Amino acid sequence: MIRPKIPVNPTPTGLTTPPAVIQPTSITTGAPTPPPAPMAPVATRPTVQLTPGAVVTVAGAGIAVVLVVGAVLVSMLLAVAITGASLAICALVVRSILTTDTRR
Repeated sequence: MIRPKIPVNPTPTGLTTPPAVIQPTSITTGAPTPPPAPMAPVATRPTVQLTPGAVVTVAGAGIAVVLVVGAVLVSMLLAVAITGASLAICALVVRSILTTDTRR
């Protein structure tokens, strides 16, 4: 059977340096840091106030968008239905032509 070959790491041939010895250091406490300065208050955004006229306008625009999208979707569905019906009629005509041709 085929046996896997395990790679062997060769010993280094060049000059090697011994690992550096890390000396521990002492921690000295310094002067305490002053507390951070308080941040300036963030300016709040003004609230949007809708007047009754604006509400009617937004609602009217929403209704108009819904009607336009609905009309587009219905017209696409109608186009698919008309295409399917015309293909069915063409298939019937071709079938009738082929069957009457073989009977003669």
